[in-house]
Amino acid sequence: MFGRNKENPAVKAANGTLFDKDGNPKPAILRGIERALDVQRPLILSNLDRLRRRNPEASPAELARLLERDYLRATTAAGAAVGATAAVPAVGTLASLGLSAAATVGFLEATALYAESIAELHGVKTDDPERSRAMVMAILMGEEGTALMRSILGASAGQGAPQYWGQLVNKSAPSSLVKTVTGSIRRRFLKKFLAKQGGFMLGRALPFGAGAVIGGTGNHLMGKAVIRTTREAFGPLPQTIPGELADVLQLPPQGSDQKQA
Repeated sequence: MFGRNKENPAVKAANGTLFDKDGNPKPAILRGIERALDVQRPLILSNLDRLRRRNPEASPAELARLLERDYLRATTAAGAAVGATAAVPAVGTLASLGLSAAATVGFLEATALYAESIAELHGVKTDDPERSRAMVMAILMGEEGTALMRSILGASAGQGAPQYWGQLVNKSAPSSLVKTVTGSIRRRFLKKFLAKQGGFMLGRALPFGAGAVIGGTGNHLMGKAVIRTTREAFGPLPQTIPGELADVLQLPPQGSDQKQA
């Protein structure tokens, strides 16, 4: 078991939202995580197309900065909004914990959309759900996920640990290896991420407005860590939009009014 504390009813309630009596993630939580990490490529391309239409002259690096801005704004605001519900007298602690669990899934969805959008800007296609899930989970695990992916992908490519492992996710690793990697990362990810989320969930459920502060700050810090790890995973962006992605993204007609995102 991990993250369990029988002495503190509030901590027990927070963990009870995520884990069963044996300390394993509840099936509903697992299904929610799987769905959250399965962002379909058309949605990713639509996200990039929206930004490019509003910023037709933007370079990949500039688009990446806009993605980072939108990601941090969305996750910080969502964490604060859920935390703010704890200050409403009609909302009990257990109800707040349930909303906080939903916010955890929302954070995963936003992270998957952000990370896979960055991957596409690097020319890494995200049409293989299993490879994309492994990539996002590794990014969420931070240094541990980075070390694992660099080691495995470097070995599969017949070279030392690559500096930018994200660019090898959809290129070098054979499908059989990806399945093994995904299983290993999934187990570690669930243990590390959900144990941390138990604490954040409890924090978001605190009354008198404290939950809003903790929820917003917690999500902001996690979002910053995701951005840092994503940069390390993929390295510098290309000067121009990769060929296949450039063909997909449609620019508005010349002379039309443009608005910055």
